[in-house]
Formats: sequence, C-alpha cells, structure tokens
Amino acid sequence: MTEKPFLVSGRNTIIHKIRKFDLLILNGDENPPILVTFRSIKPYEGKIPENKRDAKMMDMELVDITTGEVFGDEKTLLFIQTLNGKEYKIDYSKAGTDMFIKIHQDSFF
Repeated sequence: MTEKPFLVSGRNTIIHKIRKFDLLILNGDENPPILVTFRSIKPYEGKIPENKRDAKMMDMELVDITTGEVFGDEKTLLFIQTLNGKEYKIDYSKAGTDMFIKIHQDSFF
C-alpha cells in the first residue's frame, strides 16, 4: 500500500503532503473542482479523470471529499494546508467570486 499525498484533519481540513502529486479536490456534482499544487490553489478547468488510476497517470490524486474515506459529505467551508506554508479557505457558497479561495493563514509552521 502506498502513502496518500494528503492527510485529513478535523472535520474540514486537508493537508497536502507530497510535492510530486497535485490534489484534485471534488466536492459533490454542483461545486467546482479545486486543484492544489505545491505552490497554490485554483479552480480546476481541465477534464476530470475518470478514476484514481487515470489521475495518478496525470500526477494527481483524486480526492472526493464526499466519500467515507475523507469526510463523507459535501462541505460549504474547506480548509487546505499547502506545502508552501499557507492555509487556504475554500468557501463553496461564494464559488465564482473573488471570495471563493482566500488565504486563511500564512506560514503556519
């Protein structure tokens, strides 16, 4: 079994931990997907891989937060800690606006 490139913390925090893999965060069918790289977070505009195997071939980890292995349901607020020392707040109620993805904490180390 290989190590996952992320950790789940609390009820709504994901911690990115392996630089080689970007995280493609899915939060239900209605919410836009998020791409987490080692440098930043942004809405994902590309084609969503069909399965985890296809995602791995694209150097991505497909993270569906509605599955039981992550959080088990859709989230309105999601916090993501990145490898560059920043924590981002994703507010899905503000998708499509400048308030959708904001830096929540800088350099939490």
